[in-house]
Amino acid sequence: MSHRVNQVVIIGGGTAGWLTAAVLSSQLQSTNKEAVQVTLVESPNIPILGVGEGTWPNLRATLKQIGVSEAEFMKGCDATFKQGALFCNWMKSVNEQTHQYYHPLNTVFHSSYEFSLAPYWLLGHSERSRYDHAVATQSLVCEAGLGPKEKTTPEYQAVQEYSYHLNANKFARFLTKHCTEKLGVKYIQANVLKANRDGDDYVTSVTTDSEQYDAICGDLFVDCSGTTPVLFEQTYHIPWVDISDVILNDTAIAMQVPYADPERDIASHTIMTAQDNGWIWDIGLYNRRGVGHVFSSKHTDIKTAEKQLRDYIGQEAEGLTARVIPLKLGYREKFWHKNCVAIGMSAGFVEPLEASAIYLYDAAAKMLADQFPRTRESMQYVEEKFNRSFNMRMIRTIDFIKLHYCISDRDDSAYWRDNCSNKTIPKALQQRLLHWKEHPPTKYDFDNAWEPFNLDSYLYVLYGMKYQTSLAHNQDGFIYSDKAKAKFRDVSMMADKLVTHLPKHRDLLKKVYQFGFTKI
Repeated sequence: MSHRVNQVVIIGGGTAGWLTAAVLSSQLQSTNKEAVQVTLVESPNIPILGVGEGTWPNLRATLKQIGVSEAEFMKGCDATFKQGALFCNWMKSVNEQTHQYYHPLNTVFHSSYEFSLAPYWLLGHSERSRYDHAVATQSLVCEAGLGPKEKTTPEYQAVQEYSYHLNANKFARFLTKHCTEKLGVKYIQANVLKANRDGDDYVTSVTTDSEQYDAICGDLFVDCSGTTPVLFEQTYHIPWVDISDVILNDTAIAMQVPYADPERDIASHTIMTAQDNGWIWDIGLYNRRGVGHVFSSKHTDIKTAEKQLRDYIGQEAEGLTARVIPLKLGYREKFWHKNCVAIGMSAGFVEPLEASAIYLYDAAAKMLADQFPRTRESMQYVEEKFNRSFNMRMIRTIDFIKLHYCISDRDDSAYWRDNCSNKTIPKALQQRLLHWKEHPPTKYDFDNAWEPFNLDSYLYVLYGMKYQTSLAHNQDGFIYSDKAKAKFRDVSMMADKLVTHLPKHRDLLKKVYQFGFTKI
């Protein structure tokens, strides 16, 4: 007799829990009583961490899928548009000029998988000295303070690829309302005390402190209960893979900074400014900035890190409270065990440098929904696929984050010297970097369709940070210089056009907040 999977119980709210609930309920049609029912259990007295304010473009597709109005989402979450990230001071200054480059969200007129402009840029066939300026328009759009679309562009459609900056606490509340009112998610506020298992070691229910919901039964459980997860740590004791020997930052100090001038420009990119022992993020929301210092407590102390943060912010930091956030770095050896799936901080966390957290939550929820096992007997196959996929995604995320540090030429502190030491660089990344000294990255370096960071992302960081790739041994093999020069010109022409026609970011936001988007 098969064990049907009809009841999904999500333990924990926040962005991870409610995003998972939204994806599962919308895709599995939990408003239909004959289909899967999603229940979310959230503690009424454990606060949401709420610092994940950067997202990836995949969130647009998810919001559209779950039936959310883009304008209502933005207004409800103080959201702004995000077109990429600007990295400052990650290399030594030259002639007192601060080093900086963008990791934008899109390229124009080419995909590096089909025809890479990187070798032709290395060979000097572009008139632009910066790689991000040569191959993409978006850096120039960001520098001009412009938005990613016209005021008349319909919701979720783009002129330039984009995602969002958002208030994570408001986003969780927005999803709570949408899931319970529109998607049929059952919401229970209670503390989960323990999990109850059957003879085959599958969880059958969780016991809570609620008199009304003493035991909540389910067929599949999703653990979104944070850094001390109820199921994966307290019940199954799934080991944690510590990565603090690779990713050195283990603490963050965050501040919410109101705008002194309500009409000031809002950057449509995250600003990451390197410090002596870490880096500072600067994110512009509609009514405030989210600013924080991520650092290594082995290389500096909280008092010094907070002073650097306040010095960065300036007068606007006066009187503001700073919140200290310990970062638990690593991931689970397994992300799916028996009939339990870990999503969110319970599954793993690298650090916020490339805003990968919400992306990984969303990717996990979508894979769970797409591969949803309708019987217990079919779970093992899905479990193995899920574990392979997210083990790969975590390892690749760690490699990409580490890339930003280990190719820097900064040696002004023990922090930067330790980050560049081979002792802290994964062997696979060392091998890639050695190969890339004579071969720019190509599609052959990315053989998994679900890698979180693609070829273009690596190229932006490598050559934004002036990684030295010599093509002396095979430069005659790059025979399409005329084609490359034409594409470089196309990028420049399109950049000029976009800079002329796209609206200022704040002007676009005002229109969205007041009138919404054009309906399709």
